[in-house]
Order: sequence, then structure tokens, then C-alpha cells
Amino acid sequence: MNNKPSTFHPQPSTSTNVAVLGAGIVGLAIAYQAARQGKSVRVFDRNERAVGASIRNFGLIWPIGQPKGSLLQRALRSQATWRELANKAGFGIKENGSLHLAYHADEQAVIEEFLAQAGEEYDCEWLSAKEVLSKSPAVKASGLRGGLFSATECTVDPREAIRKLPNYLFDAYGVQFHFGSVVQAIEGNTLIVGSTTYRADHIYVCSGADFETLYPQEFQQVPITKCKLQMMRTVPQPGGWQLGPTLCGGLTLRHYTAFQDCPSLDSLSRRYDQEQPLFREWGIHVMLAQNHLGELVIGDSHEYGQTLEPFNREEIDALILNYLGTFAEVPRLDIAERWHGIYAKLPGATEVVLRPSDEVTIVNALSGAGMSLSFGLAEEILSGKYAVESIPKAVH
Repeated sequence: MNNKPSTFHPQPSTSTNVAVLGAGIVGLAIAYQAARQGKSVRVFDRNERAVGASIRNFGLIWPIGQPKGSLLQRALRSQATWRELANKAGFGIKENGSLHLAYHADEQAVIEEFLAQAGEEYDCEWLSAKEVLSKSPAVKASGLRGGLFSATECTVDPREAIRKLPNYLFDAYGVQFHFGSVVQAIEGNTLIVGSTTYRADHIYVCSGADFETLYPQEFQQVPITKCKLQMMRTVPQPGGWQLGPTLCGGLTLRHYTAFQDCPSLDSLSRRYDQEQPLFREWGIHVMLAQNHLGELVIGDSHEYGQTLEPFNREEIDALILNYLGTFAEVPRLDIAERWHGIYAKLPGATEVVLRPSDEVTIVNALSGAGMSLSFGLAEEILSGKYAVESIPKAVH
């Protein structure tokens, strides 16, 4: 793929208002918000193109998973930004919403309890089985009780979006990208990159690798773990077949914090543990999304630890596909690609935002919700609305 910023020769000046380390979704969101404020921005990434967690996910912008209040509002602001940028940067976006399907009484109970608590912040409703089937040709009719439809979810192809956004930021705002450039040290407001020294009014460290290597003491004091997820992608569906909303089953109800206060969630979770304890062991919940190319994206699992095996487990993929078959049928389930992604997670928190010095802010560990939250979080940080901590023990 031709990526203009990776081949463009940066301007001779080595000074900038804002320097960003990491061209994943968090770094791009920070760069975008800074550029919108009229600041000069340089982005440094150790790879020649984005290859990390930001392109190894569903590409779902998923407000329905966030609890009401500040996180839901952050997700909705992010969704609005994604819609705006898709048009300007020229990548595909499907404003297709989501369906949480209910085939068991406990699943229906959790959804009904969620709706009773939701208020007006969520744009969602209970649909009958007939109404659900009219939304998606993939939903299995047998045993279907109904489902929760939410209109706010969107789908992008992260491989396309994350690699087109640098081109847009360069063309629209003059953001300078330095791909294949490892920042070896940060001293005050100075970055050392190979034989070149850059100065920035402020530096944002948005790459987990740079956080770990450049600020090892701070990194060790934050209880970050890593999460590995396994995913699959099918061939394009024939004849322009469309999935409709992104689909998920009862397992997803126990994965997202939006549903954590529903009284029936405990009984739902116990039932799944009795039926298939490996779902919990491997952190499996199953979603089915479709990108603008007609390909279906399927996943995922969650394995936690500091050192994770680089090999995928066929057992996990089989569990995912078997559970998918309980609520969805598609024209072609031929798997074209299998992969895994690894992201940083801070248990019990949604992100790490630290200021180890006056010149540096670390933004990391969005815990698998980077696509849903990064643009809203970046807006809060750059506008001064986010209360940044100076020491890592007081994380949010």
C-alpha cells in the first residue's frame, strides 16, 4: 500500500508544537486533535506502517458496550469523529448498528433489565423475533426470543482506516509522519531519533512499546497486563450479501461493562460456565461483523499475561465458530485469514494517562476499546478537561 507519510521527506525544521510517539489509533487521535487546534505535529512510529493492535481488531466503534455517563459520552463523541473522518479521509464505514440476540430466558432478562436502566442516553430498543429477523438475514430463527437493537454502532476496516488516516492528516493539516523511526530517548522536551534531535513543546507517548522502554520505572508501577485475542476473517460474501447489524450472542452480555449491573447477569454467567467452562478460561465471547468489502470478521478470545504465546490455538477458533453457529448462518464461512492481536489492559480501569514530567504525557492501555474511545479521550486531554495524574499509582 502506498502510504504517503512513510515516503514523504519531513520538513528540515526539527521543532514542533506536539510530538506523538505511536501511529496507532491513540496516537492518531492525539495528532488529529492537536492539529485541529492549529498546532504543528510530528508523529514517530518504530514500524514502517501500522502493524499492531490498532489493525488487528473488528474495526467496531461500539458505544453500546460502555456504561452510561462519561464513558458512553466519550464513545459517542468518538463515533461522530469516525463518521466525519471516514468521509474526509476516504475509508469505508458502515453505520449498521448492533444486535444482541436472546435465545434463553436469562439473556432476555438481562436485556430487559438493561433497557429499564438505560434511560435516554442509549439509542436502543427491544425487538421481537420477527423484527430481529427483518434486520439481518444471518440470524437463526429457531429458538429466537428477540434482541437488543442499538443504532449507534459503526464498522470500519481498521487496516484501511488506520493506514489512510496519516495521509489525511498530512494533506489536511501538514502533520509530519516519521515511520520506521525509533525514539531512543526523551530528555526534557527533546527527542533523540537516531542522529537527529527534535524539540517539542509537548510530547505524547501513545505506544505501549515506547512507554515500556522509555519510562520503565513508571511502567513497572502501573499494573498493566497484556491481552491476546484470536480472530478470523472470511472471504467476501457472494452476490453482495449484507449481514446488516453486527451480531453477538449472550456471551457478549457478560463481556461489556454496560450490562454489569443487570441482576440476571449472574445466572446467565453461571449457565454458560456449566455448559462450557472453556468460554471463561479463554475469555471467549463471539461477535460477527462485516466490513465494506463484504468480508465477515469473527472473534474473539482473551488470554491475559505478561508473556503470551505467539501461536494461535485451534481449539479457541473452534469454540468461537461453534458458538457462532448457535445464532448465525452465512452464505460462506470460508476462512481467508486467522490472526491474533495483543493489547495492553489495566484491570479495573479504562486507560492510563500519566504526566511523568511537565513536557510529557503518557496515554496508553485503553483495554481493547481504542477504536471506540480514542477520539473522545484525545479531545478531553487536548482540551484540558481530563485530570492527568503526575504519578502512575493514581491511575483512572
